[in-house]
Amino acid sequence: MNDTPAHVKERAAETRPESTADPMLESRSGERKPGLYIVLISVHGLIRGSELELGRDADTGGQTLYVVELARALAKHPVVSRVDLITRLVRDDRVSADYAQPEEPLADAPNARIVRVPAGPDEYLPKEQLWDHLDSLSDHALDYIRQTGLKPALVHSHYADAGYVGMRLSLQLGVPLVHTGHSLGRVKRQRLLASGESAKVIEQKYALSRRIRVEEEVLAASSLVVVSTQDEIETQYGLYDWADPSRMQVIPPGVDLTRFDPKITGPMPVADELARFLREPDKPAILALSRPDERKNIATLIHAYGGNPALQEVANLVIVAGNRDDIRDMDPGSRQVLTEILLLIDRYDLYGKAAYPRHHQSQDVPDFYRWTAERRGVFINPALTEPFGLTLIEAAACGLPILATEDGGPRDIIRACKNGELINPLDAEGMGQQLLALLTDAARWDSYARNGIKGVRHHYTWPAHVEHYLEALASMPLYQQTSTPTGTTEAAANGSSTPMTADRMILIDDRILNTDIDVAALRELIALLRRHRRQVAYGLVSDRPRHDILALLKKQGLVVPDVLITRGGTQIHYGARLSRDKGWSRHIGYDWQGDRVYELLAETPGVRLSGRSHQGVYAIHGLIEDADAFIGLEDLADRLHQADIPARITVLNKNEFLVTPQRASKGFAIRYLADQHDIPLMHMLVVGSAEADNDLLGGNVLSAQLGTDTQSASVVQSADNSIYYPSACGVAGIRAAMDFYDFLGECRAPSTDQESGGRSGESKPTTEASGPASSKETEA
Repeated sequence: MNDTPAHVKERAAETRPESTADPMLESRSGERKPGLYIVLISVHGLIRGSELELGRDADTGGQTLYVVELARALAKHPVVSRVDLITRLVRDDRVSADYAQPEEPLADAPNARIVRVPAGPDEYLPKEQLWDHLDSLSDHALDYIRQTGLKPALVHSHYADAGYVGMRLSLQLGVPLVHTGHSLGRVKRQRLLASGESAKVIEQKYALSRRIRVEEEVLAASSLVVVSTQDEIETQYGLYDWADPSRMQVIPPGVDLTRFDPKITGPMPVADELARFLREPDKPAILALSRPDERKNIATLIHAYGGNPALQEVANLVIVAGNRDDIRDMDPGSRQVLTEILLLIDRYDLYGKAAYPRHHQSQDVPDFYRWTAERRGVFINPALTEPFGLTLIEAAACGLPILATEDGGPRDIIRACKNGELINPLDAEGMGQQLLALLTDAARWDSYARNGIKGVRHHYTWPAHVEHYLEALASMPLYQQTSTPTGTTEAAANGSSTPMTADRMILIDDRILNTDIDVAALRELIALLRRHRRQVAYGLVSDRPRHDILALLKKQGLVVPDVLITRGGTQIHYGARLSRDKGWSRHIGYDWQGDRVYELLAETPGVRLSGRSHQGVYAIHGLIEDADAFIGLEDLADRLHQADIPARITVLNKNEFLVTPQRASKGFAIRYLADQHDIPLMHMLVVGSAEADNDLLGGNVLSAQLGTDTQSASVVQSADNSIYYPSACGVAGIRAAMDFYDFLGECRAPSTDQESGGRSGESKPTTEASGPASSKETEA
C-alpha cells in the first residue's frame, strides 16, 4: 500500500551555504519578511496539539507537553516564520487516529504544525524499542524538510532518541543542533543500580549503554544544550565525558497562563468525580498528580498520610495517577504502582478519605489544582528525582502552595517563587508532619499561595522562555528564510557535467570487485546498465582513494561509472571526466581541521601515518602499527573531542581507520546524491560486501549484502530497512539483488505494506544491522 504522507511536494533545488547574517526580519520599508524556520524533533510518546494524554504511559508525560508548548510559543514570536515539530506516525487501533495524521497545524499558532513521519512498524511502540528505527525516521524527516523548499535555522532535539535523529539532520543540512535531554541515561542507570537491579538486567531492559553513547555524541555535536535548572548541569550532565557547561543554558520551561490561573469560572466536573470517593469532600485536600511510575514515589506519600491520624482528620488525599481501564492490561511498571496504591489504601483503611479517579482529560488538570486551592489544600510532588517539575509551576499558577522533593528542579522553583517547602522523599513521617504543619498554618498558606501566582508570572512563562531561547541563539550563524526563490540547481553548480536524467541509481561496494569476480559477467552487467542509462545511474562506493579505484577499473578493463564515492564518503566525482562535486566538498569542509587531526594522530602511540601528500583533503588515514601501544578508538575519539576537533572515525579493518569531517560518511554522501539528483531514497540500490556497515546499508535505501555465507537467499526483518542476502556472490549476487527489488521495473521492496522510504511511496522490511548502535563509526 502506498500511504506516503502527502507533505509539500515542491523541493528546494539549492542547498544554501551557512549564513552568518543577523536574523533581522523587517525591511527598511517596514515590510515583513519570512524569518527563522525551526525544526523540533521529539520521537517517542503520543503527541498531538490538544487534549494530550498525559500519564497514559511512561512515554507520554511532561516532555510531550513541553515540546508542543515550545512549538506554539516559538511560532508566536515575530522573528520565527515557521515551526515544525517532527515525531513518529502511529497507526494502531489501541490509540487515537489523531496520531496517524501526517500533519496537524496547531490551532492557535497557524505557522506551527506537528509533522508525523513513519519509522518502523505501524503500531505504537515504547521508546526502548524505537532505536532500531531511527535511521528510517531520520531519512523521512530529511525528505520532508527538503520538500518544504526551506532550510532550517536549526534543529532542536528532545531526549536521546531524537538527539540521534537531530544529529544526523544537523550534519546533513549543515545547521546548528540544539538539544534538550529531559532525562539522562547515566542518571537512570545510577538510580536503577541503587535500587538493587543488576547491571545485566538493566541493560537487557533499557539498552542504556546504547543510549548513553548516543547522549555523549549528541553533547559533542550540539551548539547549545538547553536545561531547566543549574542542578541539571552540575549533578546530571556532570556525569558525561563530553558535556561542556559553556554550551549549556538554563532556560526554565513555561506554563500556559491562559489555562493555569486561580480564577474559577464555572462548575468543575472533577468535583463530582472526587466526591464519589470522599465522605467530606469540602475538607482541604493533599493533591498528587503524576503518571503511575515507581520514581514518583506515591507509595511513600500514602504511608505519610496513612500513618498520621491527625493529618487524616485535617485533610483528604487525592491521587491522580494517569488513566486506567483495567489495571491488569497496563504495562508491568504502571500495574505494579497502581496495585500498590490500592493495597496501601486498603491497609490503612483510607476509604472515604482518599480519592484515586480512574480517568481524567488534559483539560481537567487546571481544575484539579483550582479545586484543591479552593479548599486551601496543598500540592505535593514526592518524586525520588525530579529534573524540573512542570506540575509544580502549574499548581503554583493556580494559587496552590507546594511541597516538593529536595532533588533537582524543585529547589530552583521554590527558591524563585517562595511558594512552598522541600521535603525528604524517603522520610514518610517527616513528610506527614510537614503537610500537617502547612495545612494548619493559615498565614503561611496565604503567603505561599500569593507568592506562587506572582512568581510563576515573573519566572515561568513561555513568552519569557522564548525570549531567553532566542537570546541564547544570538551567537549562532542561523539561516533566515527570505522571499527570494531558490535559483539554479546545486547539481549544475557543483561540477557534475550535466544533471542526471536517471530516476534510480545502483551503488556497488568496491570490495565486491576485489574478490575473484567474473570480469566478463561484470562487463555484461555494466553493459546492461548502460543500455538503461536514461533511467539508471550506477556508481562505486569506497573507503579507498579515487586513484586506487581507477587503477582497479583499468586493471579489469571497466569504464568509469557515473558516480564515484571515495575516501569514506569525503569525495564525489562524476563520469569519465571525474568532475568533482564542489558543493559536497564545501558542505563537509565546514569546520574541518585536517592539519590538527594529522598532528594529533602523529603524536598518538602505536599509529603510523603516510605522508601528508598521500592523505586526502578531508580524510586522514591511520594504520595501527602497535596494538599494545595504541590507546584505542574510543580514547582517540575522546582526544579529538577534548581538542575541540569535530570529526568522525571510520573503522576500515582491525588495523586501519579513517578520520573524516563529522558531516562526511558514505551514507550521508548517498543521501546527498539522492537529493541533488532528485532520486528517491527507495530508488537507491546499495549492494555492500560482507564488511559493509549500517552507515552504507541502513535507513530507507534498498540494500543487499553479499558474501555472508547464506545457504539460500533471505531477508532479515528486525529494524527499519530490509537487507537482502543473496545466496550467490559477485555479479550473480548483484543481479539477484536487482531482481529481488525489480530494479529495472517498479524498483521497490517486494510484498511490504508499511510506510514509505523517501518519495517512492514504498516501505521496507527490517534488518538486524540498523540503528544508531550498529554503525562502525564513532562521532568525535
